[in-house]
Formats: sequence, structure tokens, C-alpha cells
Amino acid sequence: MTQSPTRAQIYLAFALVYVFWGSTYLAIAISVRHFPAALMTGLRFSVAGPLMLLWCAATKRRLRITRYEFVRLLAISLLLLTGGNMVLAWTEKIIPSGLASLFVAGVPIYIAVVEGFILRGDRVQGRGWIGILLGMAGLVLLLWPKLENPTQFGRAQLVACLVVICGSISWSCGSILSRRSKITVDPLVATGWEMTFAGVVNMTLAAAFGDFKYADWSRAGLTAIAYLVVFGSWIGFTAYIYLLEHVPTPKVATYAYVNPIVAVFLGMLILHEKLDTYSIMGMIVIVAAVALVTSSKLRRGEGEASQELVPCEAEA
Repeated sequence: MTQSPTRAQIYLAFALVYVFWGSTYLAIAISVRHFPAALMTGLRFSVAGPLMLLWCAATKRRLRITRYEFVRLLAISLLLLTGGNMVLAWTEKIIPSGLASLFVAGVPIYIAVVEGFILRGDRVQGRGWIGILLGMAGLVLLLWPKLENPTQFGRAQLVACLVVICGSISWSCGSILSRRSKITVDPLVATGWEMTFAGVVNMTLAAAFGDFKYADWSRAGLTAIAYLVVFGSWIGFTAYIYLLEHVPTPKVATYAYVNPIVAVFLGMLILHEKLDTYSIMGMIVIVAAVALVTSSKLRRGEGEASQELVPCEAEA
């Protein structure tokens, strides 16, 4: 008989997800100061994926996947960890990590739009519509200073903001594909394979881009990557799966609006990033919008909703 988790264990798991996943934006910002985005993410997932599979093998989880699962997991990996995570890393060389996290925080909104209006799947209802409209308003608020600033730096930041939105949409499509795919292996095994595939793809891109000649193999850069591997990919995701197994889904969903707040705070505290009034207003609006959209979809039932609850950009 499986022993029920204690309240202290649940609180610890929430703290791990809130803090470690929220802090991945900071670690990415530090790591891309030393490594190009493709190389940094390639190194991260080349280590995290195989070691997670080894741990799954040690804990007697089935690693073998079918041809169907291989194709699906590869496609999901490309959308999540190459089109999503690698793109995010690239933009954090140009825009503050806290600002990037706010664009990424809109992933539940992007999922609702893509699935409901493009794929003609599940649609939000009631408060979800208000959340989508609020989310759009929040994006405008975040972009407004860049639209007003015609300087070359302002244009570069605007491009980076638009690129991170595209990366977040890629992540959203990968999340939808993941939910619709019939994967029979354990979630940790599936994640291990996805990260392994991303490691191979992103390292190949790094070689094609000539990233190795621009790498700074300093302690700070390697430490940031190690942090992403251990605390972002391993501990954070394991705590997330643990919560899904023991806590009602609506409570687990709170990570979606806590993580960007943690990311903004750490960016300001450690990297001395500054947010203007528009960014602060945008953060408030987007967090509220995500809460509305997420709660609207979760009301359909916890069993169905748990399949839709997917980690945000920096967290896998």
C-alpha cells in the first residue's frame, strides 16, 4: 500500500517547482553570456536527457519506445526544446530574463487560441474569453515601449520580443501535440527521450552555426548550465510529476502564474534588471489573464485538465 504524502512533502514539492522553475530564466540569462543559445541548450539536454533515462532504468521504468512514439517524441522535442527553449535562450541575450518570462507566461493563452481556433478542438468558455482578451492587452503593454522607441536598440528588443512570442507558440504547439499523442511510457521516460533528442538536434545546429568558436568555457557559464540540468530538468520536473500524482490539478496549475513573478524578482535582484511601468502593468494583466484561462479550462474536470497542464518554456 502506497503511503500518502505528508503536508511537509507537498509544501516542499510546491516550493521546488515555484522556485527552481522560476529561476531557470535567470540561469538561462547567465549561461547565454558565455555560450551561444544552440550550444548552451545542446549541452544542457545532452547531459540531462541521457542521465534521466539512466535514472529511469535504475528505477525499473520501461525505456523502450515504439516507432510511433519515437516520431511523436522527436516532433514534440523539436517544438518544445528547439523551437521553444533554444529560441528563448537566444532572446535572453537581448531582452531581460524577467521580461522574457512574462511573454512565456502567456503559453496557456497561446494553447487556448491555437487549439480552440486553429485546430477546432477544446475551446475556453466564460471567463476564458476574458482571459484571452486580457492576455492580448498584456502583450501590447509589454511591447509598447519598444514600439515607441525608434532607436536601433529598441528595434532589436522589439524583434527579440516577437521572436520569443513565436518560440512560445512553438512550445504551445508541442504541448498540444504531447497531450494528443498516445505515449505509453512513464512521463519521466518520455521527458528523458525528448531531452536526449533535443541534445542531438541542438548540438548539430550549434556545429552548423559555428557556436563552438564563440563558447566561453568559464566556471560561471558551466555552473549555470549545471544548475539548469539539476534543478530545472531533474528536480523541478520530478517535483512537478509528484504533485500531479498527489495534488488536485487546479492547485498544481498555480505554478503558471507564480513562476514569472519569481523570474522577474530574481532578474531584478541578481542581474539588476529594470522593469518600466508598462512591463509591471503587463505582468499584472498577463498573470491575471493566465489565471482566468487556466481556471476556465480546469473547471471541465480534473481528469481531463491534468492532461492539459504542461510546463512552461524554460522548465523542462
